[in-house]
Formats: sequence, structure tokens, C-alpha cells
Amino acid sequence: MRCPYCQADDDKVVDSRPADDGGSVRRRRECLSCGRRYTTHERVVELPLMVVKRSGLKEPFERTKLEGGVERAVAGSAVAPEAVTALITEIEEEARAAGPEVTTERLGMAVLERLRVLDEVSYLRFASVYKGFEDADDFQREVGELRKTTDPKPRPGSRA
Repeated sequence: MRCPYCQADDDKVVDSRPADDGGSVRRRRECLSCGRRYTTHERVVELPLMVVKRSGLKEPFERTKLEGGVERAVAGSAVAPEAVTALITEIEEEARAAGPEVTTERLGMAVLERLRVLDEVSYLRFASVYKGFEDADDFQREVGELRKTTDPKPRPGSRA
């Protein structure tokens, strides 16, 4: 750190404590050249999350786009706005934890997984756009998948 008074870059940290509710660190420094003290603040610089589209094009993650898609899917349903916010926050945190890039496929599947549990009609609405349904057969096939529950396969030699 360069001293704001003499421009020397040799200092020592005298005191360090959290600031902004833990969002940054406040440090008191003393210049070893001129002896004057000054304060600095350190913050983590988050790398932008990039979304890799099906075409290979990359663009910055926009939470509002994800919110818009989910809100259109749940429109008119009994899903609480707080549940939608929690769903979107969970997906965004999961994507950021995975690394600096996330595919649209991964985001779409994450939305589908959560909507499947939250509200079946909203799931079907989102799936129809995300998977590009073209006719009623696509809806019927997806409803079949939604309703499908498989029993565990019996072990060889065991009696049912």
C-alpha cells in the first residue's frame, strides 16, 4: 500500500477489524518512512458470473432474466413471492459456487428441479418454454415423466 502522504510503499498494519457488517476489513496502517497513519478498506472483488448460451455465446448473468422466467411460470398460481425469491437466490448461489461460468442448460435444469417440487403447473409452463414444446403430445409426455414414480428394483434372488 502506498502512503498517501509521502508515497512510500513500506508500511505496517497497526489495527485490523471488520467493517460494513463483515463486508470489508478496515485497516489502520503506519508508514515506516514518514511515521504517519492512515486508514484503508479492503473488499472482496467478485468475479462476474458468465452464462454460456447454447450457441456458445457468453453474457453476464442477469438475475432479472431468471426472475422473469420463473415469475411467468408461476403467474396465477398459489406460489408465494417469497418462495420465488428463495428459489432464485438458491439457484444463483449454487451457480456462483460452481465457478465463474454456468450454462443455460444448468440454470434451466435447476429451475425445473425446484419447480417440480414447488408447483407442477408452474413446472409444466416453464418446461414448455425451456424444452420448446411444439404440440399437446409434448405436454402429455412431460406430464407422464412428472407423474412417473419407479419402485426400487428387487434384488436377484429375493422374494417380493
